[in-house]
Amino acid sequence: METLRQQKLDAMKELAYGASHEINNPLANIAARAQTLLRDEELPERRRALEAIRQQAMRAHEMISDLMLFARPPQLKVEAFDLRQVLETVAEDLAEECVRRSIRLTIHCPTSAVEIVGDRQQLFVAVKALIDNALEAIGQEGAIEATLNLAPSSSETSTVWIEISDTGPGIPEEVREHMFDPFYSGREAGRGLGFGLSKCWRIVTDHGGTVVAESGPGDGDGDGDGDGDGDGATFRLELPVGGPQDC
Repeated sequence: METLRQQKLDAMKELAYGASHEINNPLANIAARAQTLLRDEELPERRRALEAIRQQAMRAHEMISDLMLFARPPQLKVEAFDLRQVLETVAEDLAEECVRRSIRLTIHCPTSAVEIVGDRQQLFVAVKALIDNALEAIGQEGAIEATLNLAPSSSETSTVWIEISDTGPGIPEEVREHMFDPFYSGREAGRGLGFGLSKCWRIVTDHGGTVVAESGPGDGDGDGDGDGDGDGATFRLELPVGGPQDC
């Protein structure tokens, strides 16, 4: 089963890498032409239409960038840093969106530094992707808690945990096995996945860590009637303190 999964992921990576090169050029052309037309357009209705074209082209470009990160991630730039800073920066970055959605984001960190060796920017992207996923799952009015702590370990390798829990619809059983597939969407099951979770998974595994997902009480469909209401979900990101073994 694990061999089949790896073959599937390898095929996805090659497809993503090839598609990104073929699609990015026309997307850049569309965005640039829309921007050029906007400079001379005075009619409000046409300006709105051109701006919509430009924004959607840029949105598609960002999705291709996510695919590229999954297919061929940049080499890790490892350094020692305080992991608390990553959570705090993510919270600041998403503060406005949380207010807009009436979602309370709470960060729990130890009072002392949590030193880790890793790529600060990539881990920022991974944590932000998890919290973005929680925001999309909740939609409006709810709560997200992100907790950072040293994890108990039975081996000589020290690890840290980042747990992100939300009050969203939970994770239906049929979604869990595809949770980190970059081309899978769980929106019809009440939870949009997009590329964020696959991006997070790739970054964390490149750091020698793991990501696991758990639904709330029950089977992931809320109150058992299939509407996905109220279970919530928790994602646990575990990282070795010393960074990837090959660093």
